[in-house]
Amino acid sequence: MENQTQFNRSLTLLDGALLVIGSMIGSGIFIVSADIAAAVGSAGWLVVVWLISGFITLSAALSYGELSGMYPQAGGQYVYLREAFGKLYGFLYGWAFFAVIQTGTIAAVAVAFGKFAGFIFPSLGEDNVFVGPMQLGPIEDFKITAAQFTGIATLIILTFINTRGVKSGKWIQFVFTFAKIAAMAALIIFGILLAKDSSVWQGNWDMAWFAKEIKATGNSISHQSLDAGSLVIAICIAMVGALFSSDAWNNVTFIAGEIKRPERNIGLSLFIGTFVVTLLYVSMNLMYLNVLTVSEIANAPSKRVAVAAALKVFGAGGATIIAVLIMVSTFGCNNGLILSGARVYYTMAKDGLFLPAAGKLNNREVPATALWMQCIWASLLCLSGQYGNLLDFIIFTVLLFYILTIAGIFKLRKTQPDRPRPYKAFGYPVIPMLYIILAAFICMMLLKYKPEYTWPGLIIVIIGLPVYYYLNKKSTSVNG
Repeated sequence: MENQTQFNRSLTLLDGALLVIGSMIGSGIFIVSADIAAAVGSAGWLVVVWLISGFITLSAALSYGELSGMYPQAGGQYVYLREAFGKLYGFLYGWAFFAVIQTGTIAAVAVAFGKFAGFIFPSLGEDNVFVGPMQLGPIEDFKITAAQFTGIATLIILTFINTRGVKSGKWIQFVFTFAKIAAMAALIIFGILLAKDSSVWQGNWDMAWFAKEIKATGNSISHQSLDAGSLVIAICIAMVGALFSSDAWNNVTFIAGEIKRPERNIGLSLFIGTFVVTLLYVSMNLMYLNVLTVSEIANAPSKRVAVAAALKVFGAGGATIIAVLIMVSTFGCNNGLILSGARVYYTMAKDGLFLPAAGKLNNREVPATALWMQCIWASLLCLSGQYGNLLDFIIFTVLLFYILTIAGIFKLRKTQPDRPRPYKAFGYPVIPMLYIILAAFICMMLLKYKPEYTWPGLIIVIIGLPVYYYLNKKSTSVNG
C-alpha cells in the first residue's frame, strides 16, 4: 500500500555517521593502491595521494554541512543544485546519478562481492562462466559469470530489506559497518605487529620521495623516474582511484528527510564519517608499506593488494580472511548506497522530473517503487559488464558536480542571505574555494592527459538535456 505522504525522522547522528562510513568503504581500498603505487612509484607519494584525497573529501564534506542545514530534506545534492542554479542543473545531476553514478557504483560493488565470494565458494565466482567471452557490439570481452548473478542476488535481498522500512536498512548498516571497521582495524594492527621483516618498511622509506613509474611487461618490471611536471600529472591521474574509493560520502544528505535534527546531525555525520574513513585509508596504506615493497604493491596479482599483504601476514589463510572482509565491506556498502539513492529519485519525481511512481512512499514510509527501479537498472549494469568502464568515465563529471555544488554556497550566500544557516561552511571562503581549485585542477589534468575519463561522462550528461525538456514540459502542462 502506498499511503504515506512524508518520511519519518527516526535516524540518529550515529546512524548518519555509520551511513557515511559504510557507503564510502567498499572494495576500493583493498585494490586501488596497486594503480597508485604504479603511477607514483614511492612510499611517500603513495601516502600523499591518499592524504590529498582525504583532504579534498573532508573539505567537501565540511562545506556540504551548510547546504544540508539550509535544506534538511530528502534529495541532498540534487536539492542543493536545484536551489542554487535551477531545476535543469539538479536534473542533470539526478540523471547522471541514476544512469551510472549511483547505480554503476552499486553494480560494481555487488560484482566485487560475487568475485570475492568465489574465493570461498568457487561456484559463485567469476571463474564460473555461463556466457562468453565473446564480441558483443563494442564490448570485446563480453561474458556473464556466476559473480554477476551473485551480485544481483545481493541487490535483490538488500532492496527487499530496505522496502520493509528504514529501520531494517539501518540495522544492516549498523552491523556491517561496525564489522568492517573492526576487521580493518584488526588487519592494520596485525599487519604492523606481526610483520617480521623490518627491512621492507625501511627500504620503502629510504627512497620515499624518489617518484617513478612502475611498469610490468611479461616477467620483467621496469622503473622510469618522474620529473616534477610528470609527477604532478601522475598524482592527478592516481587520484581517480583514491577519490572513487572515498566517494559516496554525500549519501547521508539524500536521507535528510529521515534524520533527527538534520540541521545539526547531517553536518556532524559528514565530518565524523569522512574523518574516520580517511584515517582508516591512510592506516591501511601504511600497513601495506610495512608488509610489501612498493614494487610488490604496484604488481599485486589482479591488483589485490590487501590479499597480497594478508598472505604475508597470515600465510595461506590470508586470502580467505580478506575475501570475507571484502564480502562484509561490499555488502554493507551497498546497503547504504541502495537505502540513500532511492531518495533522490523520490524527490525528482515530486518535482515532475522522474517517473511519477518513484515519488510515492509505501505504508512503511519508504519509496519502495524507487528502490525497485534502482535495483532493476543496477542489475542490468551488472549483466552488461561495463559498470567498471562507466565508473572510470564518470569521475570527471562527478567532480564537476561537486565543484558546482560547492560553488552554490557562494551563490546562495548572495541570493538567499537571510535563509537560516544553522551550520556554516567551515573555513568559508578559504576551504570551499580551496576544494574548488584542487578539484578543478584535477579535472583539467584529466581533460588534457586522460581524455577517455572525460568525454564519455559528459555525453551521458548531455543526453539528459532532451529528457529534461520533455519531462519539464510535461510537468508544466499537467500543473498548468
